[in-house]
Amino acid sequence: MITRRKFISTTALAASAAMLSFDAFSVEGKKKLKNFGFISGIIGKELKGDWKSVLRQTASYGFTEIETGNFMGDSAVSFLDYLDSIGMSLPAGGFEFKAGEDELKNSIKLLKSLKVKYAVVYWPWYTGGPFSPEDCKKSATRLNYLGKVCADNGLILCWHNHNKEFLQMDNVLPFDYLMNNTDKDLVFCELDLYWVKKGGAVPLEVMKKYPGRFPVLHVKDMAPGEAQDFECPGSGIIDFPSLFREADLQGIKHYFVERDNVPDGLACLKSSGDYLKNLSF
Repeated sequence: MITRRKFISTTALAASAAMLSFDAFSVEGKKKLKNFGFISGIIGKELKGDWKSVLRQTASYGFTEIETGNFMGDSAVSFLDYLDSIGMSLPAGGFEFKAGEDELKNSIKLLKSLKVKYAVVYWPWYTGGPFSPEDCKKSATRLNYLGKVCADNGLILCWHNHNKEFLQMDNVLPFDYLMNNTDKDLVFCELDLYWVKKGGAVPLEVMKKYPGRFPVLHVKDMAPGEAQDFECPGSGIIDFPSLFREADLQGIKHYFVERDNVPDGLACLKSSGDYLKNLSF
């Protein structure tokens, strides 16, 4: 028998649960990216001309960060001053994974002059793949070494993935091998969301598997269809809102737009900027 007291109690609990559900639902979709950037290679051709005007134009699209391993103009100082004048910063830049000691020293010196936080190797392999356990062992050893060199110089090492890290190898993925055999305090990953999906993995699951290891995301979209071609963010099939919600939970601060073989880099950045600055997650 349901007494009046029990009915009131049950009704109150149900109302509280409904309110909690409503609150949780209402919060979702209210956040936006505070900052987002692009990798300079997407407008490599355009930057060979009047680079100041080109960068000013990208800033007008909403971009606040750029990823590049070199300066434009006369010096690193003047380049950084110009970026600051248009409201942009330079958190990440790349260098060569297989660099000899002299080249490595020069690269580290250049990145420090650019005041980057993250030093990125874009191909952390000695071969072109598919990768063997021995390839993975060599790469992990090298990444641990580079991570120590970077840390000693006030930098944080990141390596950039492609799809081949997700091709099965002796019951383990090369991606998992590198993540599990590198120092989690010295070696991080600039996670490229497109290449994860291209490799057959699920980007959200990868992010959840290694929280804290992805300080930087590469944001490019995938066109529909079997070819799974490159696309500018917002024009393809990748579910960025769910990925950005997870990124926000993990404290990820840097989102760089990238698209390989782009026919018109500035047009891609324009559409990407419109998408990213208006996206709620």
